[in-house]
Amino acid sequence: MTESTHPLGTVPQDELIARADADPLRPRFHFVSPAGWLNDPNGVSQWNGTYHLFYQYNPEGAFHHRIQWGHATSTDLVRWTDQPVALEPSAGPDADGCWSGVLVNDGGTPTLVYSGRLGEQELPCVAVGSADLLSWSKIPQNPVIAAPPAGVDITAYRDHCVWREGSIWRQLVGSGIRGRGGTAFLYESRDLRSWEYVGPLFIGDASQGDPAETDWTGTMWECVDLFRAGGGSLGTVPTSGDAPDVLVFSAWDNGDTRHPLYWTGRYSENTFEPTGLHRLDYGGRFFYAPQSFQDQSGRRIMFGWLQEGRSNAAMIEAGWSGVMSLPRVTTLADDGSLVFAPVPEIEKLRRDHVGLPVQELVPGAPVPTGVSGNQLDLELDLQLEPGAVLRLGLLGSADNGVSGSSKEETVIELRRTTEGGSQGTLRLDRTQSSLDPTVDVDDKAGPLPMPDGRVHLRVLVDRSAVEIFANGKPLTARVYPTLAGEHVSLTAEGTVRLLSFDAWTMAEIFGEARNLFP
Repeated sequence: MTESTHPLGTVPQDELIARADADPLRPRFHFVSPAGWLNDPNGVSQWNGTYHLFYQYNPEGAFHHRIQWGHATSTDLVRWTDQPVALEPSAGPDADGCWSGVLVNDGGTPTLVYSGRLGEQELPCVAVGSADLLSWSKIPQNPVIAAPPAGVDITAYRDHCVWREGSIWRQLVGSGIRGRGGTAFLYESRDLRSWEYVGPLFIGDASQGDPAETDWTGTMWECVDLFRAGGGSLGTVPTSGDAPDVLVFSAWDNGDTRHPLYWTGRYSENTFEPTGLHRLDYGGRFFYAPQSFQDQSGRRIMFGWLQEGRSNAAMIEAGWSGVMSLPRVTTLADDGSLVFAPVPEIEKLRRDHVGLPVQELVPGAPVPTGVSGNQLDLELDLQLEPGAVLRLGLLGSADNGVSGSSKEETVIELRRTTEGGSQGTLRLDRTQSSLDPTVDVDDKAGPLPMPDGRVHLRVLVDRSAVEIFANGKPLTARVYPTLAGEHVSLTAEGTVRLLSFDAWTMAEIFGEARNLFP
């Protein structure tokens, strides 16, 4: 029997899968690897009508080691079929790992551009695929870029964004310049194999802001992603009315994965001129390394990695680590920032609807929701008067009436400023989400536009994964309840009007036993 090895011992493949399947915290309608370790989404795309999700994968155990490219396909972005591993390390520049990258269409030939790791170095490599994208061959010219730019003291160098402008391919590689900040190095090529260095597209300033803050840009940019909002083509001459270009990156600092951010601005003539910096997800590292693509209907769809918030030992014991976000549709708001929503296809998983009537909530009085579960899709429309607060509790344990007994609950809080106007805050309170003292329960929050006090709130809870969308602003996090609570509560302070409340139980997407190596 083939075995998987990790620092705590040797685990047979079937036991690793059994551990993962048995974990009550393992999501059931988000994509997760068959077992073992999952991190960044890679090569996300739609090819001849089929959606492809590649991802960083270690089938040996729930830890980051000798990374391969897992692969799954879908016809609807909801239910996924495991496919054979696309890339695995081999003698040469990727002997220690096939790290993050992208899929491009090279005149009908599916082509992967990825970071091969050898020792402490990551360099760009290329593999070409069969027509069905199920088998891949690495080209003999790897690595296709022999070294980072000469004479530049870099903090790290990896991850790719590749696109075509006319007859020329262009590529960004995420990096950082020591003593300055994160950057993306720009290259160009005619054949995806011979690349000429153009220069840094844009250099951040790590000296600006507080490194502890949620908008600090870091010392290195991972997983850079450049696109034109609204579906336009990069490199075309913009007009005054064109949507902005968007440069997405994940702020990294000396091995610490911080948070995803994006600049809006304009890409032209080998540079990016920023106009604004924005937080991409208020959950910080819990939605990390996002990658997006434009599907055949013209939608910009984004996936991200939902990191764990529990200890390495707990992950290894559970037999799995890492969750892929639900796919999100990315659109442009009136103020020039991005807004997000789960793809509507997810709604086909809805079961057992519960609704509540329109009502004004009585301050301090809990509303009987009639909803319980740990696989839920909740959709609310609300109107908050100045100073009002709405609290939606999830995964609550039952109150057994015993004084001093322990309870768990994860609470989403919407608060409108007392001055009125159109501003408020979205907060996720995880302080009572788990009795396990070792898990991450840090506060997550961000500003929320509330025109006339109105909020459309969408919440998807999948055991330990929570994705929140409030007026298009996302907050993603992980929670680890120990009491198996499923209660959903609703309370208010001040004047809150409930305009609609709909809840559904969500079906599972994997019904059959899965294999580590499909």
